[in-house]
Amino acid sequence: MNKYEKLMERKNEIMLKSVGINFEKYETGNLSFDYEWLMEDVGYSLNEVRDIQREVGVGNTPLLELKNITKLARKCSKTGRAARIFIKDESCNPSGSFKDRRASISVYDAMKRGYKGVGAATSGNYGAAVASQANIRGLKCIIANECYDSRKVGQPEILEKGRKCEGYGAEVIRLTVGPELFYAYLKILEDTGYYNASLYSSYGIAGIETLGDEIAKECNERFGKYPEAVIATHAGGGNVTGTARGLIKAGALNTKIIGASVDLSGLHMASDIDFNKKSFTTGHTGFGIPFLTYPDRSDVPRSAARPLRYLDRYVTITQGEVFWMTEILAQIEGLERGPAGNTSLSAAFSISQEYDDDAIIIVQETEYTGAGKHLIPQLNFAKENGIKVFIGDPKDQVPGENIVIPSSPSLVSVIDVDMDNMRGSYIKNMIKRLGKDQVREVDVEFLCKETKMSKNEVAQILRFHNVEID
Repeated sequence: MNKYEKLMERKNEIMLKSVGINFEKYETGNLSFDYEWLMEDVGYSLNEVRDIQREVGVGNTPLLELKNITKLARKCSKTGRAARIFIKDESCNPSGSFKDRRASISVYDAMKRGYKGVGAATSGNYGAAVASQANIRGLKCIIANECYDSRKVGQPEILEKGRKCEGYGAEVIRLTVGPELFYAYLKILEDTGYYNASLYSSYGIAGIETLGDEIAKECNERFGKYPEAVIATHAGGGNVTGTARGLIKAGALNTKIIGASVDLSGLHMASDIDFNKKSFTTGHTGFGIPFLTYPDRSDVPRSAARPLRYLDRYVTITQGEVFWMTEILAQIEGLERGPAGNTSLSAAFSISQEYDDDAIIIVQETEYTGAGKHLIPQLNFAKENGIKVFIGDPKDQVPGENIVIPSSPSLVSVIDVDMDNMRGSYIKNMIKRLGKDQVREVDVEFLCKETKMSKNEVAQILRFHNVEID
């Protein structure tokens, strides 16, 4: 057995020491685990989470109406109507993104338990958030950052995020794309004894619940109702999950939860060749689809990010449309923000035209921008890698070959992902994990909660794959 296999065999043991969660205690069947019990064991109520965040300047960010973008959407609308578009300006958090909410609870928990440092495996904003919070709490920080192809070439955006982590004093371990990320990260955790501030732990998800709670309460207080829809950029699923849970806890039970990702279909995220052919480092289908259909592919045995449980709709938008929206947001609203939030804002621009003028749609996050995050260095990098960039119809986009900036706002549109297909893929992946041809009743109930499907629908899929219900 080689070093890789030996280390991966100790994964659960390392995770137990580094995050303090015994995931085995939540297992209830052949497939199922008690998700709500996992979340309850965080041990901090929503009010306590809010207090922890308030101590370090996290949360209570402004809810801003984009009046000019709303006007533009109404001009483009076939009916002449469109919902009012708002953004929750999360760039006001200490490190400049909603990820501060996730990091604040994990780092606080690490401090409370007596860890000397914290670590995270991330290519982006979360690393900066963990490093920032670690500074505030007096802890050391290591970030494992997958940022290069085999030529040691990295995208401007991904390198920008790594520099920001270092700016907060974190030690950044830069890695090439491939399976070594989680191996390297496990080795770091084992060697240092640091706390695993995982994106996918229950602490990280609990930290985002305040975001959904704030959106619901402020919207209700200002306008006498909850928003018709909240749109969240979807990658690993934590953004959607935490926001939705917060909205539900606040009473916004009828608010639609819509996920949005940049369409990078055809590009493989673990491919060295494809790595620099994409112009977005997160919030794209290369993360969005795999984590939707198999959320437990993360650095913890059971991810607390369960997007299928909460999504009512999932849409894609093109790279060119997000770059266009980034420029429009700056030019007509006077707000310069980074690409992640502009993914869901691009989707909101299109989706708002499905509603009447009195409806409210909220884009639940913005992020800071910086030298490498601007659209010009990203587009220049794309050109250097043989990607054609031109103005035209975004429907002509071929990921990895071109980026099409819309020639007219009326061309900005979303494409709906087939959620039934995603649910079927999820159950298929769970059957692979099962390794046998029989499930228990508790497993069926779990799959129903995971997919929002009826028992009959789940049973039909299981039978199709020759799995019996005991």
